[in-house]
Order: sequence, then structure tokens, then C-alpha cells
Amino acid sequence: MTVQSLKIAVIGGGSSYTPELIEGILLRQDLLPVREICLTDIEAGKEKLEVITALTQRMVAKAKADIVVSQTLDRRQAIQGADFVMTQFRVGGLKARQRDEAIPLKYDRVGQETTGAGGFAKALRTIPVVLDICRDIEELAPNAWMLNFTNPAGLVTEAIHKYSKVKTIGLCNVPVSMQMMASEMLDCEPSALQMKYAGLNHLVWVTSAYLNGKEVTKELLGKVGDGANFSMKNIFEEPWDPDFLNALGVIPCPYHRYYYQTEAMLAEEKLSFMEKGSRATQVMETEAALFELYKQASLDSKPKELEERGGAYYSDASLNLVDAIYNNRNDIHVVNVANAGVISALPDDAVIECSAVIGNSGATPIAVDPLPHFVESLITRVKSYEMLTVEAAVHGDKEKALLALATHPLVGDIQIAKSLLNDLLEQNKDYLPQFVSLQGTLD
Repeated sequence: MTVQSLKIAVIGGGSSYTPELIEGILLRQDLLPVREICLTDIEAGKEKLEVITALTQRMVAKAKADIVVSQTLDRRQAIQGADFVMTQFRVGGLKARQRDEAIPLKYDRVGQETTGAGGFAKALRTIPVVLDICRDIEELAPNAWMLNFTNPAGLVTEAIHKYSKVKTIGLCNVPVSMQMMASEMLDCEPSALQMKYAGLNHLVWVTSAYLNGKEVTKELLGKVGDGANFSMKNIFEEPWDPDFLNALGVIPCPYHRYYYQTEAMLAEEKLSFMEKGSRATQVMETEAALFELYKQASLDSKPKELEERGGAYYSDASLNLVDAIYNNRNDIHVVNVANAGVISALPDDAVIECSAVIGNSGATPIAVDPLPHFVESLITRVKSYEMLTVEAAVHGDKEKALLALATHPLVGDIQIAKSLLNDLLEQNKDYLPQFVSLQGTLD
């Protein structure tokens, strides 16, 4: 890129995560000539947007940065002339997340916001909105890069690749968090540890790990099996069985617990729901406290309490990617991109999560050793679910939606899938106009 001053548009600017993003921009002033940050949100998020904008302006003033900070409820105005469009929104807000987590539990299925039936509902709400944003970018900022942090990130990126011409890369904080946790286990600097990733978003594997040229994959597996911290704030840390990890031979991400320890994770979710409500309920309390902090006129930096919200390393994951594209770094990041042969069992145009070289032309996936067949079989089944979900979301196709749920390993049973689908569509009808026009339920 030859741009000498950058405009960054943040869609979902009223998010409690935004101060983390702003801190990242300010820490990289010498690397990124950001001169304009435009925060945009919807009418329902107006109050939060105003609070975040005021805090952002105080942070920029404290840093003495030459950056204009603006806010708008006109998304097109924010996108106009942007160099990077960053998406970080939740259609339906945390109340929709509450439903995503609660409804599957009624059917004795995992209730998680990005994985299983909950992630499915979120994808149905989110994909049409993202594609609408893409149409604005195609018209108003055709050269912009869209960096998507909106979950379920892999599914959303799959939809963008198939149904838009926007230059996009999906990203997630899970691989960065895995890198940080692994470096703590080995008592080394994160930069000294090279880890290769391949899989899907929230279903990614470390296929190999090297510390100063020495392979340490088995050593890391042993430490995870011994109980070393290897989870996210939003995932219950059910202990891994060391014999299973040794047999696996590749390092699973924290979300694999839902697939390999389903009963234990489901039992914990049910107990937590009874005692404290859904995780969304807990996040609401955390977020309310954060916004009370954000309103304080004396606050001019990211508060440490934001770490309790989850989303660790969000800023590094996103801003390091902007740096790599703008400055043509050609360094390695873990992103969601087209497969291009990395996972042989999947089509080349299927979106996967993997290590990739990032420069001003985008992402070039890095080949990995062939994945074990038992790993590929899980990946292909979940990717089949993702591809069906994209078609269901775009076309309002109830048959594809049913197939998607029945295909997902965390749903499976056809009758449960059918009941779940009818329930999810009814509970989310205000956000699913593509389905509302189709009357009735699946009998």
C-alpha cells in the first residue's frame, strides 16, 4: 500500500473492546500513519458509541497523536474512503447471546455462542448483515481491507469469500492466546516459539511447535495434559486426559473440549446456568461495570478491568495484521483465509484457519504436514456444517439449515435438530428476515 495516511473505520465502534483496539493503534504510531478513526454503530448502540468515542478522544489526546476521532450512525459515511474496515459487532447484542446459550440446553445440547447450535444461530443473524456491509465497501472503499473479528469468524469469512469481492481476512484471538500460553509453559519469549496452525476457526490445531529449532510439540502436549493453563476466559477448563493428548499427537485449541469432552462441558454449562445464568448474563454485568468506568472523564487509558471481558490479545491480533499489510512485512500470522491446498480433504476455496504469510497482497497460507485422518474427519464434518450454514443464512433456506444442524457433531440427531431449528428461528425472527418470509415450521 502506498497510502501515507490511514483511515480506519470500526463497525461496532460502541463495543466494550474498542479501547483495546485504540490502545493498539496508539502504540503503533511509528508504524502506522493513522490519521482518522471513525467509529460507527446502530441506533440502539448510540449511547455506548458516544461513551466510547469520548474515551477514545481522551486516549488520543493523552498520547498527543495527530488523529481525528469521529462517530456516526451512518455506516456508509464511516466506510467512505476507509483503508481498513474492522468489524466487531454482535447482531442482537448480548440478549441474543443469552438465547444462543440457553436454547440448546433445553435440548440437552451444548449452548455456546460460536460453537454448535448457538454459533449456528449467531451465524444466521450475522452473515446477511456482513454481506450488506461488504456491498457498501465495494461501492465506497473498493481498495479497503476488511478485517473481520465478528464471530463466528470462520463462517463469516466463508460467506464473504463466496458472496463478495471485498478483500478480507478473518482473525481470532485464540491462536495468539495459545502462543502466549505455550510460551509461559516453556518459560520462553513468545517470539522464540514457532507454532504451525491448521484447522478451522475455534477448531484449530497446532501441528508442530519449535523452540530455537528444537521440536517441542510432545513437550507441550505433556504440559497441557499435566494441567498447565490452556484455555480462554469464556471456556471452562475441563482437564485434558494425558493419554488422549499423547495419542492425538497434535495440540488442540481450547474449543476442542466441546468436541472431545462434550458431556463434561455440557454438565458444567447446565450447572453454571442454574447458579449464575448464561455466560452472556455474566458478561452483561462485566460490561455494565466497564461502561461506568468508561464514562469517567478522568479515564484516558484502557482500564485493566477490560481484561475480565475476555478477548485477550485482540489488539495485537488485529493491529499486527494491519501493520503487516500496510508495511508489507511478509511475516507470519494465523488467519482465516481460503484453503489453497493446505488441508487436502477440503476444497481449495473453503475458508480455513492457518498460519499464513501476510503482506500488502494479502495472505499466503503456509503448507503443513498432512493432518492425521481422525483430525481431518472432524474438520471436514464441521466445514460441511459451515458451508450449509452459509447457504441457509444467505438464502433463508430451512432445508439447508436443518442439514447444517444435523451435520454438526454437537447436535447430530435429526429430530433434535428439527426442534432446535424451529425454536431458534422463532426466537430470532426479528433478526432473520430471510426466513420470516417463509411461513411455518418444519413438521
